[in-house]
Parts: sequence; C-alpha cells; structure tokens
Amino acid sequence: MQIEHGGALDRAMERFGGAVADWIDLSTGINPEVFPLPLIGPEIWNRLPDEKLLVSAFRAAKDYYSMANEAEIVAAPGTQSLIQMMPELVTRGEVAIVGPTYQEHERSFLQAGWMVSNCACIEDIPQSAKIAVIVNPNNPDGRIAAKDDLLDLAKAMDSKGGFLVVDEAFADPHPESSVAEHAGKGGLIILKSFGKFFGLGGLRLGFALSTLDIAQTLKLRLGPWAVSGPALAIAVHAFSDRGRLAAYTERLRFRRALLANVLAEAGLVEIGGTMLFSLVELMQAHRLHEELCRQHVLTRKFGYAPQWLRFGLPLDEIAADILRQRLTKAQGRINS
Repeated sequence: MQIEHGGALDRAMERFGGAVADWIDLSTGINPEVFPLPLIGPEIWNRLPDEKLLVSAFRAAKDYYSMANEAEIVAAPGTQSLIQMMPELVTRGEVAIVGPTYQEHERSFLQAGWMVSNCACIEDIPQSAKIAVIVNPNNPDGRIAAKDDLLDLAKAMDSKGGFLVVDEAFADPHPESSVAEHAGKGGLIILKSFGKFFGLGGLRLGFALSTLDIAQTLKLRLGPWAVSGPALAIAVHAFSDRGRLAAYTERLRFRRALLANVLAEAGLVEIGGTMLFSLVELMQAHRLHEELCRQHVLTRKFGYAPQWLRFGLPLDEIAADILRQRLTKAQGRINS
C-alpha cells in the first residue's frame, strides 16, 4: 500500500527545479510560523531527559488539553509511532476506519494483519468491529464528529474489549471539537500532534491520552527516553505561554483568511478544511497541481480523489500575493 504524503519538497525540486527559497510549500497542514522557541541550556542537550522534565511536560500538556487529573498521558516521537502501535494493543480482529482520512491508520492495521472496514460515517461502523478510528477534525475534508457520538462509540468499543482512536492532529485551533477532557474513560485513546499547530513538525513530538493500563503498555513499548529533552523543554514552554498563544492563534486565523481570499479570487470552491488547510474540488485538480509545481508552488493531491486539491497556509501577505500570481499563471496555462 503506497501512500503519498505532503512535504516532499525535495522530490518536487528534483523534477521542477528551483531552490528551497524559490518554492512555496503548501503541501502539509503544518503552521508555517514556528512558535517562538525558548532558550535551551546546554545541560538539556548534554543529559538524558530526566523525570522532572518529563513530569513538567505532562503537567503542562494536561493543562493545555484540559485533561482530567485521572487521565494518563504518554509522550512519543511523533504520533506516527503511536499510530503504528494501535493494532498491537488488543488481539487481532476487525477495525473500522471512518474516511476517507489519513491513510497511515489503515496501513498500520493492514500490516498487522487486521481486517479493515472503511466506513463513510459513524453509523456505518459494523457491530463486528472492536476498534474504530476517527480523525477529528478529519484530514483532508475537516469533517467534525459530535462529541456525544464519539463518547458513545468509545463506550461500545470498550464493551467488546476494544477501543476508539480519536486522532486530534488538527484539533488545537478547534478546541470545541476535542474530547480530551474525557481522556481516561474506558475505550478511548486520543492522539495529539504537537508539531502541526506549533509549526514544529520537524521536532517529532506527539501524545497519547488514555487510561492507565493503555498508557503503561505504550510506555513499555516506547522504552526509556522516547522523547528528547529539548523536545520536552519546548513543549513545556509552548503549552505554558498563554500570552503568546493568544497572539499566535490570531495570526493563524489571519493566514487562513488570506488563503480563503486567494482561493475565492481564483474561482476555486472550498469544500472543506480546518484552520490549518483548505480542501478544494475541481475537475482538473491533478493538472492544476502539476502546473502549480511548474510555478514552484507545492500542494497536496490525492490518488483516491483526483478531483481534490489541498492547500496549506501561506506565511504572510507577501506569500499570499505570490500564491495569487502563480495560481493565476497556472490557471492560464490550463485554459490556454
């Protein structure tokens, strides 16, 4: 099962030329602004991460995600590593994945020998499934599942000895969609990506919010020092700096409005998205992707939905203007 991800700027440069500075990479859902980083002392780099730093990161994360005290949290080197552990937590069976969605969930279960049922909505989940996976808000269409439906589903999965995985990779700027406050309930595992909202995808940091027994299993599988000291220090800083967080979120909203304006001016119809990306639909989506690459703009196309194109956020008004100009040129080439 071959999966195409966003972010492969190096491959695009090999084919279409240009240096990194020539390109606008809109192929991921990662905030283009890096959250202001703290000063990290040499001792953090020199020593293995100690328990005090890990506890500080967990405390800050619990507060940021509005978690209950009894809920457990596990840090991992990116949520991708956690996704690949989900099939190993219970005996093999059938998993229901509500999609189309982030395809690594399906691949992880298939590789572990599970039977995968792809479902269009929660109501389509078969009774025979003992694990369900829902990305909320969904990638790439931004669909949001109701909290009560998610909690009812988690309860149903728990009664069968399974669980519900709620992947909240894009939930930070949509806190109203999150079920993190219910973490710790039986049958519920919540995955959190640190890098997308905070613009730090390269840091590779993610969290699982769960019950005590699941957390202990995940920690055992991850082993000691699963996350670097600098990553934990950055997380403590970012989660706790509420003053900068408010302004940072406001700038994100501004970027999203810039993107929406550029797409509307180009006549592209948004059919979904989140605060971190937009999904448009058009008959020649793959052709537009190709022509934008020729203009050194990288977007995200989909093999399973050739009519879709996903746009990430421009950094600022200058980047938005460049996108506007290059999009006009690309459309002109298609229509000529």
